Amino acid sequence: MSTTPPASSAPAKSARRKARELALQGLFEWLLAGSDSGAIEAFLRERYPTIKLDRELFDALLHGCIREAPALDELLQPLLDRPSRELSPVEHALLLLGAYEMRFLPEVPYKVIINEAVDLAKVYGGTDGFKYVNGVLDRLALLLRAPETGQREQRAPAARAEPAPPRSASVPVSVKPRSPRPTPRPGRGSRGG
Repeated sequence: MSTTPPASSAPAKSARRKARELALQGLFEWLLAGSDSGAIEAFLRERYPTIKLDRELFDALLHGCIREAPALDELLQPLLDRPSRELSPVEHALLLLGAYEMRFLPEVPYKVIINEAVDLAKVYGGTDGFKYVNGVLDRLALLLRAPETGQREQRAPAARAEPAPPRSASVPVSVKPRSPRPTPRPGRGSRGG
């Protein structure tokens, strides 16, 4: 008999994966509440004081994505089927992370960026959110990393007829305006008397 403990079915997370995961949590908070990036970072450090992560990557992702959010959204918008403010906050945050890495961290292979975003979408996103994230980031790679993908450089698709309203990095980009619900009219939809 072996005295070796059974291996865990889940592989240990790398320091870079943990950095992306924590940055995702921070971006989610920013998109929902519009909190300051410094306050988000302080909260995450307090909540996870012993987590072993790639601190440099975490700082670059969290602060860089928040700082560059308007430009990243502008870059992503032609690749989306709806305005970014209508995306789920998880998928939106993952697309911002992926776009930031593709644009500003050329040393990270685009396939790694996409795989990491898809894996995080499978854990934190909606049922098929990972497919959406994968498709958008695949098309973005053709735009930003054409030589690396082996494709000729692509042009961004034409923007929609309705331009998105200008955004400020201090305002979360996925806040959805609330509209009042229509008041039901009496006598409609009911049968009999």
